[in-house]
Amino acid sequence: MDENSATSNGLAVKLGFTAGQVVQEIGYDIDTDDAVSNAIQSVGELVDESYGDVVDAVLLWFREEDGDLVDALVDALGPLADHGVIWLMTPKVGRAGHIEPSDIADAAPTAGLQVTSAISAATDWQGTRLVAPKSRR
Repeated sequence: MDENSATSNGLAVKLGFTAGQVVQEIGYDIDTDDAVSNAIQSVGELVDESYGDVVDAVLLWFREEDGDLVDALVDALGPLADHGVIWLMTPKVGRAGHIEPSDIADAAPTAGLQVTSAISAATDWQGTRLVAPKSRR
């Protein structure tokens, strides 16, 4: 395993992804960080927004100008399997499109989700892990 594979695999583990999972990537654009996408691909299958089946997780890239966060989270729930997770990737503080953590905390329960953790996912991106509350699972 080369250094890049080890780094990718480490990020995938940090994000909680395991071998064979199918992850739908939503909101991919020129500003997203390929290291995050590549990390997921190092252990599982990364599919795009047109994928028509159930997925184990969603990688949702979201910026302030992308519209309503609650709507985006509700849409991301559509293909998500029971016990699946949404990793919401938002620009870090000081980056264009930054979203305040309090806005995420407010949007999550409205969409039927709860915040479980947050990490520095990449140089410019913060990751927030969202799941359905245990009472709904």
